[in-house]
Amino acid sequence: MSETLFVLADTAVSVGSALIGLAALLIVTLLALVIVVARAAGGRARDADLQAGRTEELEAGLQAVARMQAEAAGRVQAMGEGLAARQSDLARLVHERLDAVTGRIGQSMEATTKQTVERLQHLHERLALIDNAQKSLTELSAQVTSLRDVLSNKQVRGAFGQARMEAIVQDGLPKGSFEFQFTLSNNTRPDCVVFLPDQPPLVVDAKFPLEAVTAHRDARSDEQRRLAAQRLRQDVIRHVNDIAGKYLIPGETQDVALMFVPAESVYSELHDSFDDVVQKAYRARVIIVSPSLLMLAIQVMQQIHKDARMREAADRIRIEVAHMIGDVGRLRERVLKLQQHFGQANEDVRQILISSEKVEKRATAIEDLEFDGPERTATIIPAPVGKLGAAE
Repeated sequence: MSETLFVLADTAVSVGSALIGLAALLIVTLLALVIVVARAAGGRARDADLQAGRTEELEAGLQAVARMQAEAAGRVQAMGEGLAARQSDLARLVHERLDAVTGRIGQSMEATTKQTVERLQHLHERLALIDNAQKSLTELSAQVTSLRDVLSNKQVRGAFGQARMEAIVQDGLPKGSFEFQFTLSNNTRPDCVVFLPDQPPLVVDAKFPLEAVTAHRDARSDEQRRLAAQRLRQDVIRHVNDIAGKYLIPGETQDVALMFVPAESVYSELHDSFDDVVQKAYRARVIIVSPSLLMLAIQVMQQIHKDARMREAADRIRIEVAHMIGDVGRLRERVLKLQQHFGQANEDVRQILISSEKVEKRATAIEDLEFDGPERTATIIPAPVGKLGAAE
């Protein structure tokens, strides 16, 4: 027991002392364990108490949560019912709005469809008009092409101008008051002569130098325009001199003649750019006329013929007027006689009305047995003599 086990801080430690120290250490350890166990038991009790309190609080919280959950469930159910009602109302309102919108859309689509159909019909009509206009333009272009071909030939162009002049004359004057290709005493044949009452006939010529006018219009340079204008003056003056020399015969024709220009534009160009040529034609007693001026001249001639016919029929008109005056006088006499008859008839009707009023008054007096009035002498109708039969 006294054996030294080890040396600690210059002190020898034996087995006995080591055992004693170990025993003491064990005792101290046990005491510490007991203290720890006691403390642990007290902590567990406190923990149990705390746990019980916490459990109660948890149960109370759970009951509160359950109650709140029940209330929340009730509220949720009420909210669900309210939402369902609101949803049904909303669905009904949406359906109504959709029906109204659908009806409006249907009406709008129907009106739009109707307007579209009307517009399409109008468009089809306009397209038909455009198609007809296109056909007319095609025909007109063909006619213009043929007219250009006609005007390119001098003889055919002259025939065209003469045909237009003849159409104007025939439309404005009666038959017998004009003649085409009439032969004069010098064996010349103008295109047309118009016979005037008690006056020599008027000569109308339809020839015109259109080539010079076309060349003047197509000129590009000043030199070409000057040459074309010189040619135009020469051709027109030559035609004017031919008309004046051939068709102005003293005592046989009028002192003036008409030179027909078949286009208003050519006539206007002559007056605008070649006034000297027009003045020379006037001095030569040849009047240049366009289609509209020829129509006006024809209307004047027609009025002259009408006045001549009126003068010829003046005597007959006076006789007819005298007959009409006699008829009017006899008509007046017969109307006066008829007026007298009407006056007599009115007097007779008045007398008849007076007699009917008297008869009515006497009948009323007889019915009322009132004879208080003054007695008047009257013719008494005698009663019939003899026996009356049963029939009488």
